[in-house]
Amino acid sequence: MDNKDACVYVCPSAIPGPSSSEAKYVYVPLNKLKSKTLVNVYGVVTFFKQPFPSKGSDYCTTLKITDQSDVKVICTIFCKKLEDHPLIFRVGDIIRLHRFKAEAFRDSITLINTFGWSTVTFNGIIDSPIVPRTSSKSFFYGEADKRRVQELRQWAANQSLCSDLNTSLSSVQPHMYFDFTCQLLAKAVMHSGCILLKVWDGTRCQLPLLQVAVPPDELEGECTLAKDKMNLTANVLVYDNHLEVARDLKPGAFLRFYNLRALLQKVPGQLPDQPEHLGFHLHGGTVYGRGLRSLPAETPDLLSLKSVLEKHVDLDEHEEVNDGTLLEIWYTPPESIVLPNDENPGAEENAGPAYTVQTCEHNTQRITLAQVKRSTPPLSCHVRARVKKYLPQQLYQCLKLFCSKCKTMKDVPDDSAVANIFLESARDNQPCDEQWAATSSANSREPGRTISMHVSKDMVGKSSHMQLIFIEGMTLDEISVLSRDHKNLVPVRSENSKMTRMDLTAPFLFSGKKRYYGCKQCSRNTFENPVFTGVETWDEQAVAAVLGVQMMQYRFLIQFELDDVTDTIEALLWEDAERFFHISAVDASGCQDLQDRIQTIMDTIQPPESSLEERPWMDFCLSVYTVKDNDRNKVCYQITNTEIVKQ
Repeated sequence: MDNKDACVYVCPSAIPGPSSSEAKYVYVPLNKLKSKTLVNVYGVVTFFKQPFPSKGSDYCTTLKITDQSDVKVICTIFCKKLEDHPLIFRVGDIIRLHRFKAEAFRDSITLINTFGWSTVTFNGIIDSPIVPRTSSKSFFYGEADKRRVQELRQWAANQSLCSDLNTSLSSVQPHMYFDFTCQLLAKAVMHSGCILLKVWDGTRCQLPLLQVAVPPDELEGECTLAKDKMNLTANVLVYDNHLEVARDLKPGAFLRFYNLRALLQKVPGQLPDQPEHLGFHLHGGTVYGRGLRSLPAETPDLLSLKSVLEKHVDLDEHEEVNDGTLLEIWYTPPESIVLPNDENPGAEENAGPAYTVQTCEHNTQRITLAQVKRSTPPLSCHVRARVKKYLPQQLYQCLKLFCSKCKTMKDVPDDSAVANIFLESARDNQPCDEQWAATSSANSREPGRTISMHVSKDMVGKSSHMQLIFIEGMTLDEISVLSRDHKNLVPVRSENSKMTRMDLTAPFLFSGKKRYYGCKQCSRNTFENPVFTGVETWDEQAVAAVLGVQMMQYRFLIQFELDDVTDTIEALLWEDAERFFHISAVDASGCQDLQDRIQTIMDTIQPPESSLEERPWMDFCLSVYTVKDNDRNKVCYQITNTEIVKQ
């Protein structure tokens, strides 16, 4: 190439021309999708959920689309950034998906995003501007894309896929679920689990609206007194997973609620013959697409809303606030408003019987968890709530050992720790010699280890079920096998040829499949010259008394996080846990079937992979009390007098 005559020849036909949608992308009809293929598709949105947190670190969007083939396909999109999820505003929107993988699932095809994926959405209304909605800074759409959007719009209109679910405030009726497009006037935090959004759409509700009042200094946004009096302001209470979106909203923003609930509610001091007021609630979960999102001000969907709002531009929002107005509106504290969830949390969902019953004799009205938190201990009360989560998740860890004397509670020792104690005790063991015992010994297969069995001379000749047998030199596995056929086996060791108890980290008694433990702090250090006469039946209590052991009791200990949409609390279940499950803790300690039954109950209370709203409502009796914690009073909650309904 150093030669001055060297040349480079370029063939004109090899120069790439302008990129085009037709040349770059091939779109597959939904009825032609094949599993394990990477595809690009167009479709009409027939259902969608706003992005919600997945079990990992991503947010998840789910939607269902269709096209002229009339096949419906579910799409799932995982992405860490909320802003990168598709901007779907309503059923009937047109969506373009690039680089999605088709997968077979339950005899149907689903689509899931892969590396390099992208989405673009368009308004599905015929004759509206074809404006792409996407967060991508580099995307292409041309005339072919516009033709596809127009074709899908026309087809969807003929199939009535774009039916408008949006309802104006003037058309809302009690018990409706509806979509609502509006403008945010003001907002306030009611408590940790609820935010109030004061919104309007310029129309007047035909029913009296619930006015949820908050102090002016806690309200973010404009004063709404004039609109409130004209029945123009809807007070929407937002809960649970929707709080993240609600916190980021700014007054003046345009919103759309999906699957909003309208309910008739009482107000404080309301007379029986007075009409109830209409309130609005966006409950937790994403069932039926429930959610909310802000809408860009330039969205074509907002044209009609803006024209209605402009008619109220001269509405005097600076009406003088006098003492009468303060008493009428602002003086009523938020907690005195009777929300439907205060009186009956999740009223639209928990009409059926609860999964638990209260067995106490308290004649008290049910209250909400928010009211429980505001109460003054001590208190016994009734609540209805769902289990948000429980600990420990590994249910074998909920079995504890409790000393009724010193009030110590500890975990049941791990088998490996107990096995090590037996091994240390058996190593180089020499049989003890006690005057009161008849002893038989045998060498084990392991050199240097002798196994001995000691029985009180008073018991010789009696049935093995009536005997108290002291075992020396055995491993944990060996004594566990032997205990299957003998009721009372006491592991011991030799110290200076005298019999002494094993370390109380190990069980002091094996009885069938059950093991009994003693409290180190409250038991006697040694036992000498035990008396075996006068005992008709050797049970765990009698054995503990002879050995000088303060026996520890098996207890269940579970911490529930309860939720009734007004608030959450953490409540312990332990003193009445056996009544709750209808299962004895000591029986469960040695029975796999009973442990499985507890797991089944917990899987019903909190079904695996379930959302909060899919879990059953439960009636609880709660005890509210205080304990000393570092010289400070700490309020605690315990579930008492409550039982699972027997199926």
